Amino acid sequence: MPNANSDSQRPLSAAPASPAQPAPEQLSAVQRRAVSELLRVSPVADDLARRFEQAGFRLALVGGSVRDALLGRLGNDLDFTTDARPEDVLTIVRPWADAVWEVGIAFGTVGIKKSDFVLEVTTYRSEVYDRTSRKPEVSYGDTIEEDLVRRDFTVNAMAVSLPGKTFVDPHGGLEDLAARRLRTPGTPQSSFSDDPLRMMRAARFAAQLDFEVDPEVVAAMKEMAERIDIVSAERVRDELNKLLVSAHPRKGLRLLVDTGLADRVLPEIPALRLERDEHHRHKDVYEHSLTVLDQAIDLEEDGPDLTLRLAALLHDIGKPRTRRFEKDGRVSFHHHEVVGAKMTKKRMTALKYPSEMIKDVSRLVELHLRFHGYGTGEWTDSAVRRYVRDAGPLLERLHKLTRSDCTTRNKRKANALSRAYDGLEERIARLQEQEELDAIRPDLDGNEIMRILGIPPGPEVGRAYKHLLELRLEHGPMEHDAAAAALKEWWATQEG
Repeated sequence: MPNANSDSQRPLSAAPASPAQPAPEQLSAVQRRAVSELLRVSPVADDLARRFEQAGFRLALVGGSVRDALLGRLGNDLDFTTDARPEDVLTIVRPWADAVWEVGIAFGTVGIKKSDFVLEVTTYRSEVYDRTSRKPEVSYGDTIEEDLVRRDFTVNAMAVSLPGKTFVDPHGGLEDLAARRLRTPGTPQSSFSDDPLRMMRAARFAAQLDFEVDPEVVAAMKEMAERIDIVSAERVRDELNKLLVSAHPRKGLRLLVDTGLADRVLPEIPALRLERDEHHRHKDVYEHSLTVLDQAIDLEEDGPDLTLRLAALLHDIGKPRTRRFEKDGRVSFHHHEVVGAKMTKKRMTALKYPSEMIKDVSRLVELHLRFHGYGTGEWTDSAVRRYVRDAGPLLERLHKLTRSDCTTRNKRKANALSRAYDGLEERIARLQEQEELDAIRPDLDGNEIMRILGIPPGPEVGRAYKHLLELRLEHGPMEHDAAAAALKEWWATQEG
């Protein structure tokens, strides 16, 4: 592993590759991208750096910002590191920034808004977890090398000192970036002991960047998986979300499962690796779920949809608990969608997801099999209305999830299912045009119910409303007089 030396700090355009590393032309290509990206942000970055320099401090672009510059994807969120303490940072930036916030100041971070840029300036630091604590202990450092060695991976342990743009890379991050490899600056055991969440970050970066994780890092993840238990549910959830909305979530999920981390944070997924019976009467549910996730992603229209991706991943988690070997040799999973919805709610609650998202994902899991009662189009209009009513605002996601759930290799069967769902969507569209299905409600509101029946507010109004809603679902829209007559007819049967 490269050590910090005089070669680790050099002009950005002159970093050579070592003999065993990627060819110089690979490195020069990523460096050219970095120069282009840095020139774009130079006005704001250099201006800020000169202010630190005038105050006697050093400033460097660092971590993910340098990595993204080298990858040609640097945005307007920039991370900096400095030897200035937080109070000194505040003194320097307040007269210059459009806005300043101190939410992360306990961890040495000051947030800044300047024009279209969001900047974070963090004092050189080292943070270490106590073996039983969920919160890191923060202490400040004096050199950028100290700061970089504490970072999670070598590709995030590079810096560009400003305003001179000297490249600082004491751990070979540039070579690892060119090789698309994730390594830790120190030993992975030491890194993961300092912050166990870095094990999940390895899976997340593998998914985001499509990088390979160094075998030593993978071995340490397997060895230390139980250390993730001390990390708060919120931090685990946030890493899982970033992994799921990445470009290659399957890659990250596989790493979590293969290293045993998923057994600690999302055990329902490795549990899908059911032993197949000797006659292969049911498909590999784990592989099927990953394929459904891939296919759901392919159907997204406006960028990553976390709710849809969670539903695709979790839709079959009720199968292990409901698997039965029938007398005729078949394998059944009766009501796995209902069991799975309850399991989804329990797991997402444990991971501290927002209640609305828990509700939506659980509902999609519960409804994902509903279409399979459609057959070749035998549903009545009433059944179609109920399908739309039960899906509510999740209807478009349910369309995508249901289509994604077809992973059969039998092309004839796949085409038949696709045509059947096309037919269902066409019927929904026709009924929506005719009846405003998106806002299905009874033909009489609560005030009209009370007026027609001569009753005050109370439970009876709710019962009458529910009855009229059932009529609406069963028969479609009714004229006002017909609805009033149906209401009176029903009420007559209730009074006795």
